[in-house]
Amino acid sequence: MTKATLKPLNQQSIVITGATSGIGLSVARRAAGAGACVFLIARGESDLKSLTEELQATGARAAFAVADVADHDALAEAADKCVRLFGGFDTWINNAGVSIYGTIRETTLEDQRRLFETNYWGVVNGSLIASRHLRDRPGGGAIVNVGSILSDAPMPIQGVYSASKHAVKGFTNALRMELMRDQAPVTVSLVKPGAIDSPYSKHARNLTGQAMQNPQPVYATHVVADTILYCASHPIREITVGGGGRLIASFYASLPGLAEPLFARFAPSLMRDRRSAWQPDADGLYDPTDDGLDEEVYYPMVRQFSALAEVRKHPGVTAGVVAILAGVGLATLLLNQRTGPTRLEGLRGRIHPRQWVDTSGLRGRFEDLTETVRHGLNEAGERATDFGDEARHRSRRLLHDTRHSSRRALKKHGKKARHYAHEAGDYARDHAKEGGALLALVTIAAAIGAAAMDARRPDSKLRSVGRF
Repeated sequence: MTKATLKPLNQQSIVITGATSGIGLSVARRAAGAGACVFLIARGESDLKSLTEELQATGARAAFAVADVADHDALAEAADKCVRLFGGFDTWINNAGVSIYGTIRETTLEDQRRLFETNYWGVVNGSLIASRHLRDRPGGGAIVNVGSILSDAPMPIQGVYSASKHAVKGFTNALRMELMRDQAPVTVSLVKPGAIDSPYSKHARNLTGQAMQNPQPVYATHVVADTILYCASHPIREITVGGGGRLIASFYASLPGLAEPLFARFAPSLMRDRRSAWQPDADGLYDPTDDGLDEEVYYPMVRQFSALAEVRKHPGVTAGVVAILAGVGLATLLLNQRTGPTRLEGLRGRIHPRQWVDTSGLRGRFEDLTETVRHGLNEAGERATDFGDEARHRSRRLLHDTRHSSRRALKKHGKKARHYAHEAGDYARDHAKEGGALLALVTIAAAIGAAAMDARRPDSKLRSVGRF
């Protein structure tokens, strides 16, 4: 993938859909405050004009286009207008969205389709238009899709909205991989807010007959806006805003069999606003809500900081701070006035290798083992010497006996052999005319026969000679 060169915010042109309320409104104000050129898209023309004038009054470059994100052609015309006015754009933020409070079986298919037209198809239309422009732009750019923590942990009463955000998450991840495959210089980020202090519940279609709200903990819109703008200048794949939502999503992912019954039982009551009486207000499912620039609705307790998002944005700084705090805590624990020296000395003793074992006892055992081995080797040497002397003595004795027996046997049988040979000689002389060959054969046969007869005797010495 060709690496995108993401510019600082003060050098960017940023397109924001759903820019006139809630998170989108906060993003527009903070982006303009950072020096970016902002192009605003929404369905309400009066709110768009008011916001554009507000931003221009602060010295920012701002323009707008009226368009429904569900209408691909209208959204493409808005993008062309941005290109004409600002020469193009560097970041496209898909923020527009609507919601429905009610069970799935009570929600008409028409309403469900309309919600998907905005929440899902609006993201698809904006992402396709933005990717076509950014892949050919020098340095590329960023696409930031605003999802929801409900894409990780679906909730009853908001089932259709959860389904649309699941679709947004799947589309965003697939689009990112396809751009990687095409080596396009475009980063794709998914921002998943938890409960936010915005007119979200006021603009949602309510089928429950009860006033609804976001359950605590609730975070300010500018916390999400800062995270979105961070993704515009840094390649963040996916980031969650709000530790409460992340905790719920992790619980659901780890123990869905336990989480689902609990959510089914308690989630509807947690979303109910018992302090307010429900009134059938006009929602923003089909038509824009012209209720002014409403960024926050001021819940009783609103968090102005998301530690989880900051950790994700600055992992190196976070690791350094945690290491420093851990070191300070450990030093404080070990070096306090009362027990510091004692604890430090004890810690030294625990981590010192010489204290892990009884070195004196180990040294004594090693010396005993050495002495035992030395004694055993000496005994083995003495035994080997004795065995060698005995073997030498036996071999000499056997050799002496063999030589003596051999001399006796040769002396005794030699006399017989000489007698037979003398007689054979006499015979040969007497019968010389009959041939000397016969005499030789007879002599040899006589010697062999004498030896064979002697070998048959049990006390034959020739056997001993043969064995030797």
